Amino acid sequence: MKAFVAYFSATGTTAKAARTLAKAVGADLYEIKPAISYTSADLNWMDKRSRSSMEMNDKHSRPALADTDAPVAGYDVIFLGFPIWWYMAPTIINSFLESYDFSGKTIILFATSGGSGLGKSAAGLRPSAPGARIVDGRLLNGRLSENELKSWAEKMNLGGN
Repeated sequence: MKAFVAYFSATGTTAKAARTLAKAVGADLYEIKPAISYTSADLNWMDKRSRSSMEMNDKHSRPALADTDAPVAGYDVIFLGFPIWWYMAPTIINSFLESYDFSGKTIILFATSGGSGLGKSAAGLRPSAPGARIVDGRLLNGRLSENELKSWAEKMNLGGN
């Protein structure tokens, strides 16, 4: 079964993890891009008025996507990656999930983080993908080998079938 890796990366860290995962499992790769890119000022979590802070404080925030061309219909398993913001997935991930029909699909989450785990990411994303099975995967911080990632991905995928 061919897998699909979709990811959002504001600074490049998650992009690197997603590329490594896609290569390890032979998956197609898709970058979730915001219609308006994030600046370093937008990402300043210490500023309560920064774009990312305001989005994360508004549970209904849905940042616009640059496109909705992801070929999700052709896949049963989607690895979905993002940086952890405020102990959960950035709201642009909700925008992505709400732009497609994920019914009957398994979505395996992976993330990068400076210090926290996946937190409440799966619970926060499930309402945005009705009919999908969303499961917590793991943090892909640091240097993980392709073999480690392949083994993990196979374990996650087999666990869902």
